[in-house]
Amino acid sequence: MKRAELIGLADDWFAGQDWKPFKFQKDTWTAYLQKKNGLLNAPTGSGKTYALWVPIVLDYIRKNPDYKTKHKKGLKAIWITPLRALSVEIEQAASRFAEEMGTQFTVGIRTGDTSQKDRAAQKRSMPDLLITTPESLQLLLASKNYDKTFKDLQAIVIDEWHELLGTKRGVQVELGLSRLKTISKDLRIWGISATIGNLDQAREVLLGPESKAYENSVLVRAFLKKKIDVRSIIPKKMEKFPWRGHLGLHLLDEVVPIIKESRTTLLFTNTRSQCELWFQKLLSKYPEFAGEVAMHHGSINKETRLWVEQAIRNESLKAVVCTSSLDLGVDFAPVETIVQIGGPKGVARFLQRAGRSGHQPGKVSLIYFLPTHAIELIEASALQKAVVKKAVEDRVPYLMSFDVLVQYLNTLAVSNGFFPKEIFPEIASTFCFQGITEDQWRWILNFITKGSQSLQSYDEYKKVEIEEDGKFKINNRGVAMRHRLQIGTIVSDAVLSVKYIKGGYIGTMEEFFISKLKPGDVFTFAGRNLELVRIKNMQVLVRKSKKKTAKVPSWSGGRMTFSAQMSELLRDEMYEASALEQDEKTSPEFEALKPIFKRQQRDSIIPKADEFLIETFKTREGYHAVFYPFDGRFVHEALGSLLAYRISLLVPISFSIAFNDYGFELLSDQEIDMQRVLDNNLFSADFLMDDLYKSLNATEMARRKFRDIAVIAGLVFTGYPNKLIKSKHLQSNSQLLFSVFRDYEEDNLLYQQAFRETFEHQLEEGRLRISLDRISKQTFVWKKCAKPTPFSFPIITDRMREKLSSEKLEDRIKRMLKQLEA
Repeated sequence: MKRAELIGLADDWFAGQDWKPFKFQKDTWTAYLQKKNGLLNAPTGSGKTYALWVPIVLDYIRKNPDYKTKHKKGLKAIWITPLRALSVEIEQAASRFAEEMGTQFTVGIRTGDTSQKDRAAQKRSMPDLLITTPESLQLLLASKNYDKTFKDLQAIVIDEWHELLGTKRGVQVELGLSRLKTISKDLRIWGISATIGNLDQAREVLLGPESKAYENSVLVRAFLKKKIDVRSIIPKKMEKFPWRGHLGLHLLDEVVPIIKESRTTLLFTNTRSQCELWFQKLLSKYPEFAGEVAMHHGSINKETRLWVEQAIRNESLKAVVCTSSLDLGVDFAPVETIVQIGGPKGVARFLQRAGRSGHQPGKVSLIYFLPTHAIELIEASALQKAVVKKAVEDRVPYLMSFDVLVQYLNTLAVSNGFFPKEIFPEIASTFCFQGITEDQWRWILNFITKGSQSLQSYDEYKKVEIEEDGKFKINNRGVAMRHRLQIGTIVSDAVLSVKYIKGGYIGTMEEFFISKLKPGDVFTFAGRNLELVRIKNMQVLVRKSKKKTAKVPSWSGGRMTFSAQMSELLRDEMYEASALEQDEKTSPEFEALKPIFKRQQRDSIIPKADEFLIETFKTREGYHAVFYPFDGRFVHEALGSLLAYRISLLVPISFSIAFNDYGFELLSDQEIDMQRVLDNNLFSADFLMDDLYKSLNATEMARRKFRDIAVIAGLVFTGYPNKLIKSKHLQSNSQLLFSVFRDYEEDNLLYQQAFRETFEHQLEEGRLRISLDRISKQTFVWKKCAKPTPFSFPIITDRMREKLSSEKLEDRIKRMLKQLEA
């Protein structure tokens, strides 16, 4: 059958659904049928599943003209998705097309949620299309004779590639693909990505630089006119001194009419704690929503999550309070409206969430922005401009992730074993390891067989044996089992199951929150108030509680930072505000912010593009110095520590440091000689790495980072199911290894990686240099203020939040506001 005839079959099927294929779908079909690899850039809700699934089926029809009567068994295509929640959606779309085309294609799912029975059935007979996650693909590579499973593989599709790029899960995928390219001779690789700044690089990372796959590849872009309507929820009364967290829930009454007027609304929060809090407050103030409002986040049990997703589809829910667990791909046609609670910290995330509403071609996406403190309205204004420009962030890929490489080589050694000569060229062909040297490769091989120089005396680190023919193989069953249990690159705190004392699983919580509770304490989780009865075998046993007040759980990784692009947009807005005349008509956001701007101008200034603002004032707490780079909390954390260290070299002084996305504060019990700070050029980028090492206690940060590296590389074992090792034990095990490497083996690649990742990914050293470079070209404006200003107030109150409970904090802030307003 010719290509045109095949595409005609798909056209007819589309016509039968009253659909018309988009140009990008047809372009993808043609490119695939021409045996090309590629990256498809298309927004959610545009039909990207059919863009790639259709040509896979058409290609099978072309190769098997008797496809209606004879079915060739075996795995033909793999669809990798970063979220388990997406797999059901993809399965339904794929099954429907394959069935109605008359093929006898089977579609199966294999994720962490797949039962043992289904996995065993898949082992006996693989489906034609397997929908899986990066971790489950690695588990397949860890099974005996995996090469036979994959030998007839025709296609592999990596969905939501932008989510995997810039994470170690992306490195996992790169390594898995490098192996599949060798085994499956006729393999086509395609990625699907939402818009990111570096699409060409995303394709290069996916296919491998300078590889044949990359040379024979295309970038297909869907130029669909998607209208996004951004509206701000503006409080009726603006306080001149805003603080984080206070405003959000005060705007609850403004959100309810939005929920009532829409078929379905998704309320996105940035953290699971915020999600729990909003759900609880919404139901306690509006009990009539009971049964119509639900909650969705990654720690709630699978059954509840699936029920919520299905309830959105069949419109039995009016609203869902959720986190990024509903960010991606799940197709909910009835969702009309999105409410973003608090700044989303990045343009791409905001556009992704906006796209969840009007999730059909041609429909308008409506998103409301609800500020959690007044100054966030500046972010709303910045986002509206970004939506028009469609300006989105780059995703920075990982380089030289040796921990992931060690895990991958152990995976190959657990299954069929490997010959280093065969595997090295595959690894060097990936983007992540394109610069790997022969010396580094020898070190890695030495590490998996002997356990590195300083660990050679300990048998537990000698996992891989070298057989007579030179094959590297894991023969010990215990080692193999422990390795399979620990495959993956997502390292979180130890997770405990939360169950009712009488039975019934509710979800999972991280150990660091549970460890702060004692029996009898009440906390809110999955929308219920629960009383802790006891902790037994890594299970949190609870009963329902009628108490009205409860602790809100916190999860690690709860704080996000501005992307570089978001920081730039915010600075532009700030500079615009500085030039604003008081009676000048402007956007609704800026109109609402005028009282704050007026007070800020009265007490200090709003900095212009060529100015860097520093404010100093004294309170009962001591002497405050507040600096405003507007560069995101991670950069401010590093800048604050750097500056505190450099000041202490001039004069013996100690500080406590507080920071948010707008600026940072140094607080001391003695006055800072600010003129001396400015005269000594303390914002210079000279000796940056050296000073950062000393100022931040970089060794301590690298030590924490090393825990994750040690877990991924299999240096420490996290435990068996239902018998997990406590976080503090994991921490102490990895700290011991870190100290050994520091003292006896400084050239250890995993030890060095901990420092590299601390600077590159946690402290964002690249952004820090750019920030210092910009500050050095600005004029310093030092304002000696009588008391805190509207810009400094959110930073001060954020510091108090760490020390006080929310009730005490609210009382304290009310007293401060009275004094400031006086």
